[in-house]
Amino acid sequence: MATIEDIMTLSPVIPVLVIHDPAHARPVAEALVAGGLRTLEVTLRTERAFDVIAEMAKVEGAVVGAGTVLNKADLDASVRAGARFIVSPGLTKPLAHAARDADVPLLPGIANAGDIMRGLDLGLTRFKFFPAEASGGIAALKALSAPFGQVRFCPTGGIRQDTAANWLALPSVLCVGGSWLVPSGSPDATEITTRARAAAALTA
Repeated sequence: MATIEDIMTLSPVIPVLVIHDPAHARPVAEALVAGGLRTLEVTLRTERAFDVIAEMAKVEGAVVGAGTVLNKADLDASVRAGARFIVSPGLTKPLAHAARDADVPLLPGIANAGDIMRGLDLGLTRFKFFPAEASGGIAALKALSAPFGQVRFCPTGGIRQDTAANWLALPSVLCVGGSWLVPSGSPDATEITTRARAAAALTA
C-alpha cells in the first residue's frame, strides 16, 4: 500500500475533479494521464461520483482517490468503488480512525495550528491546506509551517496554473490541488492533455 506521501509526490498537481457524467470519466482520466498527471481526486459532490471513481480506476497509470469525504460511510463507499486514497475538507477523529482501519492513505484538510496539532495527535503529518487562498494564502501557510517542521502540505482552493509555482516553491509543500485542469461540459481531450502537460511541468 502506498503512503500518502507517495501519492502526493507522484505529480506536482493533483486535479480536483467534479464529474457529473460517468461517460466522461475515462476520457478525462486518459487525457490527464497522457499529460503526465497520474494522481486524480474525484470529489463526492455529484450523484454519480462513485461510478466515476470506478470508471477512472480502470485507466492504466491512473491513481484515483476520492475527495470531499466527510465520514466513514463515504470512505467505505469510495474504497469499494476503487479509490486508492482519501481526501477530506477537514479532520475528524472518526474519519482518521476509519482510514487507519481500512489501511487507506488519508489527506485531511486543515486551516489552522489547532487542526495540525489534532492531526499530529492522530499520527498524521501530511495535510491538505484548505481553503488555501481564503485561509490566508501563501503568507498563512508559511507562518503555519514554521512551528511544524515535520509537516508537509497540499494546498487546495483558489490555486491556478499561474499561481501554482509560487505555492510549490515553499519547502513545506509537496504538491497542490487544482480544479482548472478540466473545464466543465463535455471533455475536450486535447485541451485537458495540454493543461495537464503545463501542470506536470511545474516543480515542487
